[in-house]
Amino acid sequence: MSGWKQPERGYWCECWTEDLTKRWRSALLASFDAYSAHQADRWVAVALRTISPALDADASDEAWEWLYEGRIETRRALLRAEPCTVSVTHAKTRITWTIRPVLFLPLAHRQATELPACAYDFKPRQTD
Repeated sequence: MSGWKQPERGYWCECWTEDLTKRWRSALLASFDAYSAHQADRWVAVALRTISPALDADASDEAWEWLYEGRIETRRALLRAEPCTVSVTHAKTRITWTIRPVLFLPLAHRQATELPACAYDFKPRQTD
């Protein structure tokens, strides 16, 4: 089959928030596909640096502790293809970043202006 690309190793990254009072369900805030351990832990590092000024003192300390010390261990674990999590708790909200090693399958190009023909074969079902 010409043009076939092999699956590519990478990391699936997500950011979740959890309401510790249990009034709301956990919510996925963001996701990111990283193609190296560096890209994956950098995504978390940029987010932590961005939000740290708005965090309470304890959560800010957690963030900076990971940035200065935990990030190295996270990178090592990712290079061993181990999943990682990074969490900070601010007031009654826990923010958790997850990074999991994955194989990205080559599907339709995400930048294409037209969908592949098979995309039109899917007909969503109506729910009751």
